[in-house]
Formats: sequence, C-alpha cells, structure tokens
Amino acid sequence: MKKSILFLAAMATSPVFAQVSEDSLLSQLRLDEIIVSAPVMQVSNSKKEVKYDELNRDNTGQNLPYLLQTTPSLVTTSDDGLGVGYSYFRIRGTDHTRINMTINEVPLNDAESQSVFWVNMTDLASGINSLQVQRGVGTSANGGSSFGASVNLRTVDGLVPLEASKEPFHGQVDFNGGMYNTFREMVKLYRYIGDRQSKSGLWHIGGRFSKVNSDGYVHRSQSDLFSYSGEVGWQNMKTAVTLMSFGGKEKTHLAWNGATREQLDIDRRYNSAGEHLDAYGNIVYYDNETDNYQQHHAQLHVTHRFTSQWSLAATAHYTFGTGYWENYDEWVQMGITQKGLINHFYGGILSAKYIHEKVDVQMGIALNNYNGIQYGNIDTCYSTNFKEYYRGYGDKLDGNVYAKANWRVFHRGQEKLSLYGDLQYRLVDYRISGDNENSSSAWERVPVSMHKTWHFFNPKAGLTYDNGGHCLSATFALANREPARANFTNNADDTDPLPEQLFDYELGYSYTSTRSARIPWTIGLNLYMMDYTNQLILTGEMNSIGILLTKNVKDSYRLGAEFSFGVDWTKWFSWRGNLTWSRNQWKDGQTWKTISFSPDWIAGNTFDFHVAGFAADIQTQVVSNQYLDNTMDKSVQLNTYTVTNVTLSYDLPLQKYKVAYMPNITLRCQINNLFNSKYESNGYVYEDAYTPKTAYYMAQAGINVHAGVSVQW
Repeated sequence: MKKSILFLAAMATSPVFAQVSEDSLLSQLRLDEIIVSAPVMQVSNSKKEVKYDELNRDNTGQNLPYLLQTTPSLVTTSDDGLGVGYSYFRIRGTDHTRINMTINEVPLNDAESQSVFWVNMTDLASGINSLQVQRGVGTSANGGSSFGASVNLRTVDGLVPLEASKEPFHGQVDFNGGMYNTFREMVKLYRYIGDRQSKSGLWHIGGRFSKVNSDGYVHRSQSDLFSYSGEVGWQNMKTAVTLMSFGGKEKTHLAWNGATREQLDIDRRYNSAGEHLDAYGNIVYYDNETDNYQQHHAQLHVTHRFTSQWSLAATAHYTFGTGYWENYDEWVQMGITQKGLINHFYGGILSAKYIHEKVDVQMGIALNNYNGIQYGNIDTCYSTNFKEYYRGYGDKLDGNVYAKANWRVFHRGQEKLSLYGDLQYRLVDYRISGDNENSSSAWERVPVSMHKTWHFFNPKAGLTYDNGGHCLSATFALANREPARANFTNNADDTDPLPEQLFDYELGYSYTSTRSARIPWTIGLNLYMMDYTNQLILTGEMNSIGILLTKNVKDSYRLGAEFSFGVDWTKWFSWRGNLTWSRNQWKDGQTWKTISFSPDWIAGNTFDFHVAGFAADIQTQVVSNQYLDNTMDKSVQLNTYTVTNVTLSYDLPLQKYKVAYMPNITLRCQINNLFNSKYESNGYVYEDAYTPKTAYYMAQAGINVHAGVSVQW
C-alpha cells in the first residue's frame, strides 16, 4: 500500500490518538516530587497508567504480564499454564520482542533476543511504584523502537514522595499460597532519615526480597525463583541521588514443547520435555530438564534542578546475566546438552528538560553497549564431564539522541490546544561472530559472521484539543527497528533479514464527565493504522530453545479500533470495559492473508465492588481465534476462549483500636479461571520432509485458587 493512501484511509476511519498531559509535565518539578531520572513525555488516550496498589491487588506470584490483563489489546500466555514460569504478552498482535520496555528509563529488553524474561525478576510488581503501557509507537525513549507498544516501569526505590518521608519507617510482609504448590513470600522495608528542607537533606534506604515457588499446571514445569532490590539515596530541595540494585535467580523446568490436540484430549497437563525410553523400553523422563539463569542490575541516578524551569538528569547502569538450560538430547545417545549465556550490558543516559507556561522541551542522549557469549556443552554418557561444542559472540552498540517539545498554543477557560513534535536519531552497530548456536548437529561447529550498522531517523508529531471534558487528538509516528540475533542464526535461506519500518497513524476521541455529575463516566475511542515495510512477523515455528521465529514480509498492516469505558454507578460499585477490533494482514503475492497470533476481537470487562473494607474484583477477558502460522489454515489455530478471574479482599478494621504503629492487615483470595475454561493461549507448528504439519498447543490451567495475607505499617 502507498503511504499516502493509508494516511487518508486512517484519517477517514480512525481515531487512535495521543494526548500530551501538560498538567503532569508541569508537576514533575514541584519541590515535593523530585525524581531520579527524567520522566518520559507521554502521549495517550492509548495509554494505561497503573499505580502500585492496583498492580499488586491481584498479585499472588504471577509474572508482571498477568497483572496487566485489563489493558486493552493485550493478551498473555505462559509455558507452565499458571503465569509463574516463563510468561509472555502481545499487544495489538505484536509480540513482546518488539515492545520497548524500560525501568527507570533504562532499557530492559535483552539487546540480542530483544525479549524480557520476567522469571529473572520474579515478583517485580512488588518493587514498582507505577508503570505505563503505551500502545502504538509513543514518544522517543531509550532502547529499541516500539513496534506495538512500550512499557515504562518506575520502581518504588526511584521515587521518594514527600508525604512518605514524613513517616520515617515503612514495611510490608506478604504471604500467599495456592493450588499446584504455588507460594509467594515477600518482605519490604524502607527507612527515611533527615529532612529535605534541612542542610543535611533527606536520606533513604530500603530493600525487598521475594521468593516464589510453584509446581506449575503443566507436568514437570516447576519454578524455583527469587528476586531482590535495594537502594540508598539522598536528596534536598534541588538535587536527588539514588544508587540502586535489583535482580534475581531462577530455576525453571522446561515446558515449551506443547502438546497436540490428541495428547491434550488424553491429558491436558502433558509435557514431553525429557521424555525417552529406558533400556527396557519404558517411558522415563530426564529429571533435570531445566533453565537456570540469574540477572543483576545496578543503576545510579542523579537529578538536579537549576531553576524552576530547567533540570538535568543523568543515569549510569550495568546489567550482568549468566546461566544455561539443560536437556536430554534424543539425537545424542544417552547425551545431555547445555546451552548457556554470559552477558554484560552497560551505558549512560543524559537528559535536560525545560518547562514553561507555554512550552515543554526535553532533550536527551544515550549510549549503551552489550557484550555477550553463547556457548554449548555436551555430555554423551551422563558423566557430567561436559565438553564445549560451540561458542559464539555478540557485540552491540546502541546510541540515540532526541529532542521533543509540547507547545500549548492556547489555554482559555476549558478550551486547550497543544501541538507536539519529536525527533530521534538512533545508531545501532551489531556484530555476531564465532559459532552458530542453532546448528543442526552437536558434532560440528558451524561458523557465523555478521556485522551490520543501521542509522534510523524516527520523527513523530501530534496535536490535542480539549474542551469541557471532550478531547480530540491525532498523531503520526515513524519507527525503525533492527532484526534480532535469532533472525540471523536461524536463517534457513541464507538471506540477511532486513530492518522493519512502521508508519503509525492514530486518531481518537474521549469524554470524561464533570466531577459534579451524579454518575461519573468516561468513554474513549481509538482507531489506528499501523503500516509496515519488512515487518518481522511470527511464522509459527519454534527453534531449539523455545523462541518463536519471525521472518520479513514486505507489505503488511494492522488496522484497529479500541473502545473503552468506565462508569462509577455508586460509591461502592464501578464498571470498566474495553473492546478491540482489528484487521492484521500481510501480502502474499497478490493475496492478503491474516497475520499469525493476531485475534480479530479482544474484549475485557471488570466489575469492582468495594464497601466497608471489603472489595471484590471480577475480571473477564474474551480472545477470538488466532492462527498459529500465516497460511490461514484453520486446522492449526488457537480457538476463542473466555477467562474470568475473581479477587476478594478484606481490610481488617484494626485502626479503630487507636494503638500506635497498628499495622494494616489485608486478607486476599484469588480465583483464576472461575468457570474452569479449557483453553490454550499459545502454540506453534512443526513440519519437515517426514512429518506433516502438526500444531502444538500450550494448555493453560483450569480453575485455581490462591489466598494470603498482606501486613503493612
């Protein structure tokens, strides 16, 4: 499709839009809100912001994607069927490897795989102050370009609100347990010393430790996980300095093989990982079919406010990761293989911000470097005498510079008009050398060599018009993104993968009733046209380490409408909902076909009851059919599914006793998949010269119940 035709089509049929929030920008430099890194200038009505309390209301040990299920256009899946082990999400049909994720503005996506593995940081939600999910390209940020959305996390450690510092000590202890031997324990402590307004300033120190264990729904999908965070910081009225560290370690049994429909009919929990025949012909399983990995992050943040308009923020960061996965290799007689990683990621970020009554300007520069080693060991006789059979290297330099501004053209009474502009240049220099980790034989080294340099220019623009609760907006964004390592090392046809390009057109409308309305309500309509060149779409195939593969298609698009609403019927009952319709197509010759893993419909509904310390949250999501590959073959698809989750909580009325330091105690019970829906949310296809096309599905858990207690003081 021609870009001009698509633009006219989007203008005629849409409104996904992005709104620059001037009030939030102006508040960022108030004396009681000094933060440790420059905030992202967000665009939204296609944005969802989640605070700590809301994020952790349903937290019983599932990974972060499962706590975001009420986000429009978002679907989740997991290998273990519970969301405790390896977990993933897609937004607008785009998989998580092309969703830009940052934590305190520092890139979180792995530089080579472009994934975020939440098991490395289990229970991360307990250490987050807030997060924002921005659908579409959004604004310039550090890390890779957003090709479906961006997720920006801000930790509790990175922000010290003035009201929190008035109480010198805070703590929290959580415990919950549930079905499939799922347990979560978390303890968090914070201490504030001094006064921001004094010469000595305000000091703070804090930390968190979480432990999560589960047997998983799928057989032999156990998870043994822990994570931590800690920080120390100082700030006065103009300067804030915070040194922080967080990370974790995991041992997760492999469960990415999936099962055929026939196998699921016999046992929905079937897992073939490690399956083989012993000397007597009996089916047995290798008991250490596991993934073992640890990742540790360190960040230093400094923010200084020169005047009421000008501020400067600087960040230095370092991430170290190492680990391996081990499995029984049926192609090596009585053989065990290990594939491992050792990686280092480090860099610096600098940004300046100017805020004025008429205009906000932010400029930034970042330079990050990645060095990684991939290696393989093999043992042919269960002797634990492993010998190395490949070693590969990856080096990636990623730099960007940007400038963005929001100009409030006029602001008279309730009527406001703002214009937004954003220019970013990004340089990526990527080199792969050594051996290919995806060679078909464990007995020979297959060399791999690649060196690419990409120069990307990513402009964005938009406008917002507000009047009496009505908001109308329009944005345009261009984004470019480089291929991942797997696109080179899994390439079967010896042609280099190409960088992908996205033209994102978004328009929209929203209305929020006045505060004096008898029944407060809000609605929003977002329509989007995302036009791609050389999009890397999921093929439905999986490589040897459970990564779903992608390939370039020259012409493709994602067109959709996102509708959301909310009504506060009474002081104790509210109703929220969202509905997404989308059309996701790629051009095969002269024929347009549906892109894999892209449902036409996604619907979400939430009923929220809260009275006298009791709260009940009833969430339902419906996801329509999804193809597992790009042939529109109905024999290999995920069927429509509906899942309802219920969270019940009760705050014990202990404050009436008026005892000093009386804690707040909350009892919780969570019922997932209340109606015991039998569904699969992920899968892949396999086909070779000897095997017809076969679909493998990841079954998700039926009804499961978890309960626990949270103590805060």
